[in-house]
Amino acid sequence: MGTPWRKRKGIAGPGLPNLSCALVLQPRTQVGTMSPAIALAFLPLVVTLLVRYRHYFRLLVGTVLLRSLRDCLSGLRIEERAFSYVLTHALPGDPGHILTTLDHWSSHYEYLSHMGPVKGQILMRLVEEKAPACVLELGTYCGYSTLLIAQALPPGGRLLTVERDPRTATVAEKLIRLAGFDEHMVELIVGSSEKVIPCLRTQYQLSRADLVLLIHRPRCYLRDLQLLEAHALLPAGATVLADHVLFPGAPRFLQYAKSCGRYRCRLHHTGLPDFPAIKDGIAQLTYAGPG
Repeated sequence: MGTPWRKRKGIAGPGLPNLSCALVLQPRTQVGTMSPAIALAFLPLVVTLLVRYRHYFRLLVGTVLLRSLRDCLSGLRIEERAFSYVLTHALPGDPGHILTTLDHWSSHYEYLSHMGPVKGQILMRLVEEKAPACVLELGTYCGYSTLLIAQALPPGGRLLTVERDPRTATVAEKLIRLAGFDEHMVELIVGSSEKVIPCLRTQYQLSRADLVLLIHRPRCYLRDLQLLEAHALLPAGATVLADHVLFPGAPRFLQYAKSCGRYRCRLHHTGLPDFPAIKDGIAQLTYAGPG
């Protein structure tokens, strides 16, 4: 008989290597799994973030997820749904009652992302205080802030409001006329602000804007302010109001206004309507002249 060989665990034999350690004892790695202990370790952090930023989470759900769902189901945008509510609940020819109806809709049905009553009071007070002969509003949206300005205009005052989206402008036009303001007092211009501003003097007979409200896209505030300066549409002493300068924010606009030396700046601290814990503000600039 041949020389006996020792039986080993695994695959072995005469002339064969021992592969038991490499094949049998090597642990199997699992991809894409997390230890329950690690997940539990992150749980307090997640809970803390949800509690601290719960207002932003509610805002995100309301303005993005639920709004998109309702848009798809109804075939209408939120401003169109709000206007339908106004038609059945507000008094025609009464801008104050129409504004209150929009506030009620935003608080009880769908957040409208409008200026709201707190900021509205600041805007109306400044319009009454400045008594501008001509006001330029960039960003009509549903027409809420347009009605606020029109209510506070002095006799003979004129308001030009610019909205880039034709569908939104159609709703705003109906709301403005429902409130009782005609085309001579409130003129709505459909187009992007960067294209409309250079044409204001020649096409719309606007030689100067005593008060300007920026309420469209914060990222466009600086560009449009510089366009107004370049086309000499701001007289010395003109007031420029800019909403949403803290949320979502317009840091480049604020930095320019504070550093260029042509404006006196003041910030009115507020919160978002229906979300007062989310801090926002209206910037008030007073133009000193080209310098």
